[in-house]
Amino acid sequence: MNNIAMKPIVIHLNPLTQRRLMQFRANHRGYWSLWLFLLLFGLSLGAEFIANDRPLLINYRDSFYYPVFKDYAETDFGGVFPSEANYRDPYLAQLINEHGWMLWPPIRFRYDTVNYQLPVPAPAPPSSDNWLGTDDQGRDVMARLIYGLRISVLFGLLLTLTSSIVGVAAGAVQGYFGGRLDLFFQRFLEIWGGLPQLFILIIVSSVVTPGFWTLLLILMLFGWTSLVGVVRAEFLRARNFDYVRAARALGLTDGRIIFKHVLPNAMVATLTFMPFILSGSIVALTALDFLGLGLPPGSASLGDLLRQGKDNLQAPWLGVSGFMVTALMLSLLVFVGEAVRDAFDPRKNVV
Repeated sequence: MNNIAMKPIVIHLNPLTQRRLMQFRANHRGYWSLWLFLLLFGLSLGAEFIANDRPLLINYRDSFYYPVFKDYAETDFGGVFPSEANYRDPYLAQLINEHGWMLWPPIRFRYDTVNYQLPVPAPAPPSSDNWLGTDDQGRDVMARLIYGLRISVLFGLLLTLTSSIVGVAAGAVQGYFGGRLDLFFQRFLEIWGGLPQLFILIIVSSVVTPGFWTLLLILMLFGWTSLVGVVRAEFLRARNFDYVRAARALGLTDGRIIFKHVLPNAMVATLTFMPFILSGSIVALTALDFLGLGLPPGSASLGDLLRQGKDNLQAPWLGVSGFMVTALMLSLLVFVGEAVRDAFDPRKNVV
């Protein structure tokens, strides 16, 4: 049988893209901030394997069980009740350890797990069981930080993606066609931007229970206008260029000209705003949770930790831990945004 040699996959980048990557790497603060942010976000994506009230792996009577992926009844481990197994129950833990072993994650609490064995009333200070203490309901602060970081970044990414798509599309239509369509959109944006966003959110919260997708929809309805002005200006400038006129003379449709010729050039200015829009989206969710208008009660939230820190000044670990994680995440995004801006700046020279 002939051995077929696998050819390595080589990505060829044009000189302009190579120059931008080199300029991005030249900004060491932004470059390493990106890697640190990706590391923290990657760890938060595996939050169930870091902070969980279920073992990662159980060996019971020479059989393996995976509680993180599947629910098991107490009777599966020699218990009495056919209900879902509570692995933190000393009785069930003793039954399992007599005939096997359990592999626990580093933190034996989920974001909603209440520690009923606290030596002092909640909020309890940091200890060997709760590394950063507990909140006012006895839930582990470290676990809530990990899960809160994940939901904040995912919310920010979805909000940035959806609002950017709508904003870029609206700005492209305005700038490319101009005329009365542009005038109509400008007047509409003036009216839309003057609406009281917070009051509308309060009214909606009184009618329906705010959730992840509800908040995403409401904030997207008001956040898509941030990129319209930039994209509109780029399209107004580029629609009179020679290559656009040549494309029209060759009979290309407006849609093909927009997507193939004008939009790639307009996205250069748009990409420099992305890290800052992402940080703004995360701040918006944190602020709403701090005000009590965000995610449902009990959800893992950085804003909820900040609010608890304000209400429980005798427990400084609540406010300090929430503030440090939020400040670190936003600082990293700002540094990345500065590096992206330098990468797309033609006046910057790689040192």
